[in-house]
Amino acid sequence: MRADFETITVPEHLHGYPGVAFGGYVAGLLAGRAAAPEVRVDFRRPVPTGLPVRLASTPDGGCSLTDGELLLAAAAPAELTGPVPRPPSWAEAEAAAEAYRAAPPDGQTDCFGCGLGRTASTGLRLHCGPVPGRDLVATAWTPGAALAGPDGLLPPELVWGALDCPGNAAGRVLDGRPAGAVTAALTALLVRPVPVGQGLVSYSWMLSSADRKYTAGTALATADGEVCATAEAVWVMPRPA
Repeated sequence: MRADFETITVPEHLHGYPGVAFGGYVAGLLAGRAAAPEVRVDFRRPVPTGLPVRLASTPDGGCSLTDGELLLAAAAPAELTGPVPRPPSWAEAEAAAEAYRAAPPDGQTDCFGCGLGRTASTGLRLHCGPVPGRDLVATAWTPGAALAGPDGLLPPELVWGALDCPGNAAGRVLDGRPAGAVTAALTALLVRPVPVGQGLVSYSWMLSSADRKYTAGTALATADGEVCATAEAVWVMPRPA
């Protein structure tokens, strides 16, 4: 029988913004403790890197992440709604990624998910650009061998990670949002194992937008178009200083 809680420390290199743990990775860790295939993770405060925090089960079949008495994030069973668009082709996603790298938007950080300085072994390289003729952003990417779990597959928390940054790109490219948005909630369903060392397509589309908040759908597919995971993410812009 596993303990009711465990202490975890997110390594510094797994950050989104400096000193803040990469949201998709954290959400995936929490989802792994939830007793449901579809899980929603709500972020209440930034999760630090390099410091121990406490992950505990909750009576509703979910779990919580706390720092002392402060609630950082909470996961609970949930259901996704709405259809998932057809994935872009590998060629379309590759062209979109190259367009992004050729003229990246301002405000870039050394994010584990989308940092331009990351390699195939040190990050996910989710460089999502617009797909011509479709209301999507997408990227083609191939996870490096160093990202594989013991079974040779992309660990679930990194699959969740592949569903995170594309939503930010959708807000910036499709909705004209400035830099600085943070993931407020991420709901996901992992459909099938994800291979490492093979081509993948991450893509995202807008679902709603109002004031400081917007919602994006995201999905991960193989290069052949087989959907591996889907998600909905709520993004929030910081209040003006």
